[in-house]
Amino acid sequence: MDKEIYLSALYDYYSPLLTDKQKNYFEDYYFNNFSLAEIAENNNTSRNAIHKQVKETENKLLDYEDKLKLYRRASEIEEIIKDLDEEIKEQIEELI
Repeated sequence: MDKEIYLSALYDYYSPLLTDKQKNYFEDYYFNNFSLAEIAENNNTSRNAIHKQVKETENKLLDYEDKLKLYRRASEIEEIIKDLDEEIKEQIEELI
């Protein structure tokens, strides 16, 4: 899986565990497609500080997944239920 897609998926699961600053920088970089220089300029800080924060956030997301495995488990459940009856599948998906 592409690193950016994987990190975006992890962000969906673990963003509540991040600080507002980490969320803003991550979203600007990955979702809004801003360069590190643009983010730095918008936040009156250095490009290096933004780079450090984005990398730290990436590492936190990977660490959370390594410990909690929410994304992996959800993917495994989706794989298991993909061939179930549509009504049962919808009920299970509502629970997860």
